[in-house]
Amino acid sequence: MDDVLLHDHKNGVLTITFNRPDARNAWNHELEDGLRGALLAADADPEVKVVVLTGSGKTFCPGPDPKAISAGTSQRRVAVSDDDFGQRYSYMLGLRKPLIAAVNGAAAGVGLCLALYCDLRFVAETARLTTAFARRGLVAEHGSAWMLPRLVGTMNAADLLLSGRVVGAREAEAMGLARCLPAEGFLDAVRAYAEDLAQNCSPRSMMIIKRQLHGAWSQSLARATTLANEETARSLEAADVKEGMAHFIEKRQARFPPLS
Repeated sequence: MDDVLLHDHKNGVLTITFNRPDARNAWNHELEDGLRGALLAADADPEVKVVVLTGSGKTFCPGPDPKAISAGTSQRRVAVSDDDFGQRYSYMLGLRKPLIAAVNGAAAGVGLCLALYCDLRFVAETARLTTAFARRGLVAEHGSAWMLPRLVGTMNAADLLLSGRVVGAREAEAMGLARCLPAEGFLDAVRAYAEDLAQNCSPRSMMIIKRQLHGAWSQSLARATTLANEETARSLEAADVKEGMAHFIEKRQARFPPLS
């Protein structure tokens, strides 16, 4: 599966690149299985602090491979689970480390859904996004009808899903879906952001903050505050707080312990 995914690990940041240039990075089972394996391995690797997901060439992921659709092999049976983080792609939300989508070009259907399940989304100003489902006779797949309202609000979600229209990078930024960056030097800019997280932020803090963000979707404010107070008490006893204060006072590079 290494031929459909490229890996570049530098300064605590692992960049995973969809690499099917002959198919414009169209989604298939090989990419799906390869990505899951790569992300789970990265989550267990103490040397990886942040993961960036992008596409080779001029596209991010334009949706499922048309050849697989024509052959009737694009669908697969998935075990039913009641776990919010145990769905086909929602496991991405449950990763301990920040996952950043660097949408360098077209993202459609499942390609857009992959970006939705990332913690942060950056789009090149030349990129175009679409759910596409309604224009293909499909429905809102892969939990997109659950994710989009939480990311961009009910009205914007309904617009994107019911119309299946193409959205430019600037509009995506305006609705809060992603942050738009210049196309020139796009991936370098996203990597620079990721490296800032990897080098200056506590892996433990980022892990817990991710858990807080996603847990808050189904919690009351009172419950979220109670859990935050409990985590704060635990954090004050952890080595990360001591290091956080020390590197700030000593004006040096942080040396936070990795996740075990």
